[in-house]
Amino acid sequence: FMDLVDVTIVNIAIPSIQREAGASFSQIQWITAGYALAFAAGLITGGRLGDIHGRKRLFLVGIGGFTLASALCGFAANPEMLVAARILQGAMAAMMVPQVLSIVHATFPAHERGKVFGLFGAVVGLGAVSGPLLGALLTEWNLFGLEWRPIFLINLPVGIMGLVLGSRFITESKAPRALKLDLVGVAMVVLGLLMLLYPLTRGEELDWPLWGYVSMAGAPLVFAALVAYERRKAARDGSPLVELSLFRVKSFAAGIAVQTVFGVGLGIFFLVWTLYMQTGLGWSPLRAGLTGVPFSIAVSTAAGLSVQQLVPRFGRKVLQAGALLMALGVLLYLWEAERYGMSISPWQMALPLVVMGVGMGLIVAPLTDAVLSEVPKEHAGSASGLINTVQQMGNALGLGLVSVVFFGVIGDNLRPEQLGPAFVDAFQHALGWVAAVMGVIFLLMFALPKRPAQH
Repeated sequence: FMDLVDVTIVNIAIPSIQREAGASFSQIQWITAGYALAFAAGLITGGRLGDIHGRKRLFLVGIGGFTLASALCGFAANPEMLVAARILQGAMAAMMVPQVLSIVHATFPAHERGKVFGLFGAVVGLGAVSGPLLGALLTEWNLFGLEWRPIFLINLPVGIMGLVLGSRFITESKAPRALKLDLVGVAMVVLGLLMLLYPLTRGEELDWPLWGYVSMAGAPLVFAALVAYERRKAARDGSPLVELSLFRVKSFAAGIAVQTVFGVGLGIFFLVWTLYMQTGLGWSPLRAGLTGVPFSIAVSTAAGLSVQQLVPRFGRKVLQAGALLMALGVLLYLWEAERYGMSISPWQMALPLVVMGVGMGLIVAPLTDAVLSEVPKEHAGSASGLINTVQQMGNALGLGLVSVVFFGVIGDNLRPEQLGPAFVDAFQHALGWVAAVMGVIFLLMFALPKRPAQH
């Protein structure tokens, strides 16, 4: 709940942080991308550390660290400190989040897990819906004159409660065969991601220097070296960071591609949507937050329906329908944004947002199941870690691309009265890219199994 709220709550408060803290556009991207990057880079490591040193222990370390990092974010003296605290927060989330499903698997017998996952789904839905609203209310209320800071400080009571209850009620568990931690693999993943994302995020601001292109061109070479190293490591001691044999399973390889591209689309959309409503149209955080409620409700309703009723009957077609619905919602939004311009109202946005939300719900819930359906049981943990990692990597990549598809369209040295219309035009440009991403996802889904295997 804390991780989900944290991701969604920050997006709504971004324009307030920009105004009050004087953050530049690239710092704004790093406040969101830094978290996603640290989270992505640490997820597999966090899961593996839990297997080795005990899941309860890592969960408590993660929650404690996340709570401390939230306090540092809340009391950040300048944008640089906020970015650093967000990166720490992402790293701690990577310690905390992977333990949740592992602890559920270790604690509950198979016949009871259905109920637990039902509760888990409800908490996910609650986090997704309450994040934007909480962010809007806390920013609007300006508690004790703290402006945007309470959006981070709200984690403190939740974190302390998690620490107290977790230490009392969670039983410790470890992997039966202790695997070693692949530190070289971790370093190569982080290096490759940074070489790709840092120039993308800063490029626009620095006028695309040559070192940026060199760095981005070098990133695939680092990933190629990672694959070669992991292959050797698997042969040597059987504990690589990335289980390469999984990519021989066609449905898994396709699913990983879908997850990555899906993450890119979501990374672009949510940041530019917030900037469009608050900076482009000049809406208050509360009005922007309330506009997003139909979207969140549509996602959670469709997610429940797709897993329980639609996928068992129609299989892969449900996910493909979701991709087409998302593309349709984006195109509807694009048409409305062009037609109504600066005078568009929240109720006019409701229809495209509901269509997009239903599409997203049809994809989000069953996708993991479809990707894991043909994976051997002993690799399920490693595979689910990889799924989460690539989605976060895609998300960080999408946030990096915002400087190209959104800020790249906005001219320099605009007068205040030109800023709103420039943001509205840039939003329309970015939406075209999001629709194209959904088209790519639809095509990639043909490689998923027609029906998830029944375990």
